[in-house]
Amino acid sequence: MFRPKLPDAPHVPSITMHIPQDHAPAPAHSAGRPITPFVSVGVGAVVAVVVVGVVLTALLAAVAVSAISVAVAAVVLRSLVSSTNKR
Repeated sequence: MFRPKLPDAPHVPSITMHIPQDHAPAPAHSAGRPITPFVSVGVGAVVAVVVVGVVLTALLAAVAVSAISVAVAAVVLRSLVSSTNKR
């Protein structure tokens, strides 16, 4: 009663195709120049981007830590100055 009725799968007729096997695959076209200089330039560029990214991230973290420490020092000095003025 509560079980859904699934539709029957449509019948797909089988098609047989004849693929000739007497043809050899075409040889790959040689450019005449090796591709290794282009690959090495690509790898070098990726390494350079990663190194620059790491350096910039480290600089950003150093600036953030310095800003936080300066802010904490300013709050401490302000509290010290205000407490001496009240006395």
